[in-house]
Amino acid sequence: MEIKRIAFLGCPLHLITPAEVLEQAAKALRGRGRLRIEGLNVAKLVEARGDPALMAALREAELVHVDGAGISLGLNVLGMAAPERRAGIDLMGDLCGLAAVMDSGVYLLGARLEVVQAAAQRLADSTPGLKIAGIRDGYFAAAQEAEVVQDIQRSGAGVLFIGISSPKKERFLQAHWHQLGVAVGMGVGGSFDVVSGVLRRAPLWMQRYGLEWLYRLKQEPVRLFERYARTNFYFLCLLVRARLGAK
Repeated sequence: MEIKRIAFLGCPLHLITPAEVLEQAAKALRGRGRLRIEGLNVAKLVEARGDPALMAALREAELVHVDGAGISLGLNVLGMAAPERRAGIDLMGDLCGLAAVMDSGVYLLGARLEVVQAAAQRLADSTPGLKIAGIRDGYFAAAQEAEVVQDIQRSGAGVLFIGISSPKKERFLQAHWHQLGVAVGMGVGGSFDVVSGVLRRAPLWMQRYGLEWLYRLKQEPVRLFERYARTNFYFLCLLVRARLGAK
């Protein structure tokens, strides 16, 4: 299957459906290549344009899928058909189901220890047959990265989820990809906080209309307001400029 890759406002993006992502992940778990999955949202796109290391990590990833609703909107504004969007937290659940069916363990890296422990337990409870190969909190120094990599290797996990904020998770995957030993690696941001129950997820109607960011802002206004205001405004400017350039 040929996957269409484009440069969307200067950032790599694959026009791939969630079902096709799972097809590629299944191939990787069968030993047919390896797969780094990155989700693209507005904040990451804006940050990558000013961070060469983050942009390089995205360009090296085998798949960059539509994660944020703003990316879908932007594609439509520029006259491109957006593939079905699947939020990272939902895609993580899909991959857990796939791992369970294929008898492959998963490793969870990120968040506070009690959070990642709770997330692992809830994923195991909600996914019959899922094997948790290992967990590790996300609070480690650069000098400890080799130790973290060794633990992931020894776990025998087929799938690695990294619940750390950008750009640290992308850089970690890029720097250690060839040593991790997993078939599939995916950054999932703050998903462990939601899965564990520490943070509530937006109601279904807000998810459906791409308003999860607004619900998150309500829960964490101090941390997120400046980031959302800056990146959303910059993204809007990029879209306007691209739209006018197209005309």
